[in-house]
Amino acid sequence: MTLTAKEPAQDHEAGSPVPSPGQAFTQWFRKHLTWIALGALLVGLVTYLSVTSMSGGTDSRALSARNPAPDGAMAAAEILGRHGVALTTTDSYDDTVSALSDKDQTTVFLYDPRGYLDQSRIQDLAAAADRVVVVKPRLRTLNGLGPGFRPGGVIPEGQTVIEPACTVEDATVSGPVSAQGSVYAGPEMCYSSRGDGPGLYAASTDGRLIVLGSTDLVDNEHLATQGNAALALRTLGNNPDLIWYLPGVKDISATDTAPTLSELAPKWLAYAGPWLGIVTLLAIGWRGRRLGPLVFEPLPVVVKAAETAEGRARLYQDARAVERAAGNLRAGTLTRLARHFNLGADASTDAVVDASARRLGRPAPEVRSVLVDFRPGTEGQLVQWAQELERIEQEARSR
Repeated sequence: MTLTAKEPAQDHEAGSPVPSPGQAFTQWFRKHLTWIALGALLVGLVTYLSVTSMSGGTDSRALSARNPAPDGAMAAAEILGRHGVALTTTDSYDDTVSALSDKDQTTVFLYDPRGYLDQSRIQDLAAAADRVVVVKPRLRTLNGLGPGFRPGGVIPEGQTVIEPACTVEDATVSGPVSAQGSVYAGPEMCYSSRGDGPGLYAASTDGRLIVLGSTDLVDNEHLATQGNAALALRTLGNNPDLIWYLPGVKDISATDTAPTLSELAPKWLAYAGPWLGIVTLLAIGWRGRRLGPLVFEPLPVVVKAAETAEGRARLYQDARAVERAAGNLRAGTLTRLARHFNLGADASTDAVVDASARRLGRPAPEVRSVLVDFRPGTEGQLVQWAQELERIEQEARSR
């Protein structure tokens, strides 16, 4: 009896190698790649929403109290809030009026670079608020503040630091500022580029209306420069309540009917229109040609050759077409001479000149100088030359 060793049992089929842990993970990752990507996207979205809700909403508009960008005004708003000023941000006229009705002593900060508010609404805001601070207003906004305010130019680019040069307390305490922008004229003017003229700071006599000519005095980027922060905080922080109002498209007042053509036309057109009509009629009467009544004649109408030639000559005379008339006279004379000498329809100019010279008994260059080479420059020369052509033609036919 023969004993044989028993071979160990194999866990896998022959020819199927056992995968390593790294290969197994790679296979699993590829199999679930779609779900992994969706999960990562969901985690990122939840993280973004959490960070946004914790940090609060931001606003990308210029001089917005919620805009931390260089052109925003969050820094000034935060400093005012820490000093006890209650800040209310609005973006519509109705919300601003509603906020003003609930408060007694309120300052309204207004920045309307596109001129959405009309004159009447600006006047209503000025009457309802204790103080209105307008930053770099357009002419439409400036007119709503009253006749005492008007534009006065711009700050020169080379002038970086401007002294107050006035007696307004807020400006004198704040000291010099650094800003570039427009200057305005008003009852009280500070920070003028030329001494006593319009300045970056213009205010009414009672200090209820203030115009700031540059956004550099309030924005985040330039707030810490010179006395910009002091001027902005003293101007906006005089009352316990501050309404930060940035008008938008919905503040545009719409009318029920479209303006008519007469409303859109300038006022001077009412006088210029009739005057232009009268001038037009006078020009027609002056330049218009008075024609006689129409004459009816049976067709066909026979027109004499002399009348046709005379009419064409008058047209040439009116147009001062000396060269054109001379060409027609020359062509007619050469054609008639060629027919008289029986030279045929295809006779050349030289053949006609030679035949005319033999018949007249003159040298060919002399005849050619008259028939071909001469070019009249004036009407008088044309008449004399035409008479010479007629004599040559008569002599040629008579011999």
